[in-house]
Amino acid sequence: MKLRLDLLKHLTTEDVIREAEATVHRFKPEPLFSTTGTGSLSSASTQERAREVAHSTALTQSLEQRARQSGQSGTDKK
Repeated sequence: MKLRLDLLKHLTTEDVIREAEATVHRFKPEPLFSTTGTGSLSSASTQERAREVAHSTALTQSLEQRARQSGQSGTDKK
């Protein structure tokens, strides 16, 4: 997957919240989380990985559409 930095300016707080909520169930705190501040990320199933790719693709398409609507191509490679 290519990181599209040119689309970051079209990312909204709602986009970030929606994507975070989609994966938050995988983060598991360690038993002493309050004292250590560490946790872990559980592994994802094949189906879950496929959903993540679909979410990422949909978000990229949405950001590209916002870029077009704002008069920027969204395809500037930096």
